[in-house]
Amino acid sequence: MDRDSTPRPDRPVPGRLPAEVTSFVGRRNELTELALLLAERRLVTVTGPGGVGKTRLALRAAARAAGAFPDGTWLVEAAPVQNGRLLGHAVLEALRLTDGTARAPMEVLTERLAGRRLLLVLDGCEHLVPACAELAVALLRALPGLRVLATSRMALRTAGEHLLNLAPLPVGTAGAVAPGALPDAALLFADRARAVLPSFAVTAENAEAIAQLCRRLDGIPLAVELAAGRLRALSVEQIGARLDDRFRLLTGGDPAALPRHRTLRTTIGWSHELCTEQERLLWARLSVFAGGFDLDAAEYVCAGEGVDPDELLDLLTELVAKSVVLREDSPFGVRFRLLDTLREYGLRWLRAAGEEPRLLCRHRDWYLGVATWGEVEWFGPRQAETAERTELAHTNLRAALEFCLAEPGEEQIALLMAGTLWFYWVGCGHLGEGRHWLDRALALAPEPTEARAKALWVTGYMATLQGDLVSARPALEECRRQALATGDDRALAYAVHRQGCAALIGDEPARAAELFEEALWHYRTIGELNSNVLMAMFELGIAYLFQGDQDSGELWLGQVRELCEEHGEQWAYAYGLYAFAYSHWLNGEVRPARSLARESVRLNHLFNDLLGIVLAIDLLALLETEPAGPGEPGDLREARVLQGAAHRIWQAVGKPFFGSRTFNGPHRACEERAVAGLTEQEYADFFATGTRLDLDAAVHRALGGGEHPEDPGARPGPGPLPPPAPLPSPVGR
Repeated sequence: MDRDSTPRPDRPVPGRLPAEVTSFVGRRNELTELALLLAERRLVTVTGPGGVGKTRLALRAAARAAGAFPDGTWLVEAAPVQNGRLLGHAVLEALRLTDGTARAPMEVLTERLAGRRLLLVLDGCEHLVPACAELAVALLRALPGLRVLATSRMALRTAGEHLLNLAPLPVGTAGAVAPGALPDAALLFADRARAVLPSFAVTAENAEAIAQLCRRLDGIPLAVELAAGRLRALSVEQIGARLDDRFRLLTGGDPAALPRHRTLRTTIGWSHELCTEQERLLWARLSVFAGGFDLDAAEYVCAGEGVDPDELLDLLTELVAKSVVLREDSPFGVRFRLLDTLREYGLRWLRAAGEEPRLLCRHRDWYLGVATWGEVEWFGPRQAETAERTELAHTNLRAALEFCLAEPGEEQIALLMAGTLWFYWVGCGHLGEGRHWLDRALALAPEPTEARAKALWVTGYMATLQGDLVSARPALEECRRQALATGDDRALAYAVHRQGCAALIGDEPARAAELFEEALWHYRTIGELNSNVLMAMFELGIAYLFQGDQDSGELWLGQVRELCEEHGEQWAYAYGLYAFAYSHWLNGEVRPARSLARESVRLNHLFNDLLGIVLAIDLLALLETEPAGPGEPGDLREARVLQGAAHRIWQAVGKPFFGSRTFNGPHRACEERAVAGLTEQEYADFFATGTRLDLDAAVHRALGGGEHPEDPGARPGPGPLPPPAPLPSPVGR
């Protein structure tokens, strides 16, 4: 048995692998073989039947190999992804590579991972083999420092793939077995048995019965673990006798199935038999969830018509006790999930009972509610919590959206859900995926409805933030025309508001101000007050600042601050802080401007809002060129580092400064001062230093933390400052 005690490094290796919650038993030879393959080959696939332990082996091997990959070992769970077109988005999310551009995920991945050395664990590929193979090959061709470790019940069948066919655990041969010489499968049984029954011990009397039971289970780890769970009520000998009966009963239905598949299915089937009727029904209904879920979701989706709502918690607790459902801790309490193999089994029963359509609709309704409630909660003191809760629901939101887009008659719900999630797409760094869902929904439902109007302004808003005015303007104009034709005052307010945003980044601040004023009039008329309304006030304030009217600008920004503080709103508040910092810069007040800009960075980082982060970092770069007071000279070198960091973030947002001369003013002013005060080599080198900072390191630097703990190289010292160069007009040349 191999209980790995490899020491962990003091400084964590970048990456995200889940912690092991049970001990790892056996597989010493397979781990060695897999380590050799990962050292020599770039694409390795661990194959084998369901329940054989592919994921556990891959994760253990990845953790052991972490030291060879300075840029991390990362897990991408392909199993919850139901559509191959979303696989790239799932990889971006797993790698924490927030991207708001309109580019394809593959293009973003190849750009952002260029020059990196990392290991990608692509887990559960069997249902998306063509998409997984295409993604792996494209990434490996573009990224020499990348290695991919995949797990799948079948090979990806692509060039350069090397297979490790994972067999079940050794079960030994029949005959007397000494307690100290159990085969690996029996050791696994004993280990899991102690988790169920702490007093359990392997003795001379039960050692052979354990080994014989594991032989009957073909050494399949999942089957062994399920059998061990029966020790709450049965002895080892009773489990073996009863399992023999189930084998004879349950293997007769499909003689063409592979023996190991029959064994696992029979073991799961026995676990299914040992459940009460209500527990079996709940198991089947829980199979509609993709990834994790909480108790509230389970109660809404699964209760009723055979499952008493008051008894659901007890039933769920029993399924956890029987190892059918896994219990997981989260920042918001206990969550649950089904292993993929057990989920598939439950789904077959759900379909056989004819309940799948009804349960999928219940699942859709719950996650439409999650989206709707999240939109409401976004305006208030629980914004950060709302962002995290929505992130936890992301895989199920995807599943619900996919259901709506695939099911005839659900197109309007798809439009509504995708539009309602604007706060998540925009505020939490998922612009690219948001447009994916909205574009598909808009194409399926061209009729002028309220849901389509909302989807249109959200699409136009996101396209504007990406600097894609070619797409934004037609969508917003269609929304405006439809709103006028149908009398939809709310849609009209939002369409005019977002047309103002397009004018603002299109270097028409006067026109933008007119549109924002009009939109705010509409908002007041219909009684609308939320984060979007506050953003309209912020945008109107910045439009006035860009025209040189600081009094009007600060008046509107003051209203934003008051309303944000009154309602506990932080997202719009962060943008208001950026605008206030900009205003202080115009007045030559460097120290308060720097403080406000840093707080804007900090709050936007809380939401992973790259646009807010990068605008404030670019302003901070300019502020670094300014003396903050007597004895506090500016620092041109640090200014260039921050500009380099901002440049890297802009690549994930869209066009730098939206392609706008107006928003580009501070950046150009900083560049001109740096050109005048640094050598050509310094100008290039310190910018390059900034481009090497990842998001967390860039934020740490911008907040005045100097060298990031994971950022090698000391913070550069101050460079000589020339007399300040004339500042260009905010509107640009």
